[in-house]
Amino acid sequence: MSLTRRNSGEAQRKAAMAVLAHSEAGDIAGHLAAIAVPEHENLREPENGLVMVRGRIGGDGAPFNLGEATVSRAAVRLATGEIGFGYVLGRDRQKAQMIALCDAMVQSTELSGEVETKVIGPLRAAMSADRSRKAAETAATRVDFYTMVRGEG
Repeated sequence: MSLTRRNSGEAQRKAAMAVLAHSEAGDIAGHLAAIAVPEHENLREPENGLVMVRGRIGGDGAPFNLGEATVSRAAVRLATGEIGFGYVLGRDRQKAQMIALCDAMVQSTELSGEVETKVIGPLRAAMSADRSRKAAETAATRVDFYTMVRGEG
């Protein structure tokens, strides 16, 4: 596999994971029902856990432990051999399972197009429309302030 093709696949996978992580579980399930889900096995049953969140003051200071966050994770393997992983903030095991399944299907040459057009594409469009709506609502409340110069000199 050439380097550019592999980088393209990784970029597509990264973009898909960003959309899935920011989508609601019900929306993912609804779009996932529109395609034939292939045979798969759970490598890691969906489970909840904690991760340490680290931060930096000013972005370039020394790292420090900010606190813990709850996450759910899952891993699946398709019958064709592709392995997918799903991590999501919060305690939503079902969403982590669906993200792992979509991640594995995005890596499959036979299924990636269908997943992109029937699952990820509609979710991306809905996210974009929601962001545009929120931006328009915010812009409607904008107030322009200006200062008048007094005639004293």
